[in-house]
Amino acid sequence: MVAGSVRGMALSAEEREQFLAEPHIGALSVVERPDRAPLTIPLWYQYNPGGELWVRTLPESRKMRAIKAAGRFGLMAQRTAPTVRYVSVEGPVTRIEPDTPERAHEMAARYLPAEKVGAYLEFERTRIGEHVVVFLRPERWLSLDMGAF
Repeated sequence: MVAGSVRGMALSAEEREQFLAEPHIGALSVVERPDRAPLTIPLWYQYNPGGELWVRTLPESRKMRAIKAAGRFGLMAQRTAPTVRYVSVEGPVTRIEPDTPERAHEMAARYLPAEKVGAYLEFERTRIGEHVVVFLRPERWLSLDMGAF
């Protein structure tokens, strides 16, 4: 192995897809302006192995404007326990659709205890407003598992 290389710690395709399917908080990164570093923000996401990754956001949010302009974004999910592991994916936006109550519920149920989902969805509906769903086709992957340490 070359000094500075972590190739021996990369996850297999199956391992990285399974890890990304777990409910980690994602860090979405998108180029907003050429003279600045990418806009990077934490958010909830959904992914099923072999499929598209999707996120929900407000239609006029800063990140949505950047995603529309760039036509692509990246997302990184990580954990620090029981071992350090991460998966990063990048790719083109395949479509943007209006949100649905089913998708809103699916996302909230992925991250919140069952008894909190209804109240959260009501808060979101009455205080935050309408969302859109942005789909990404994973094109490039990076991953690392430091489980041996």
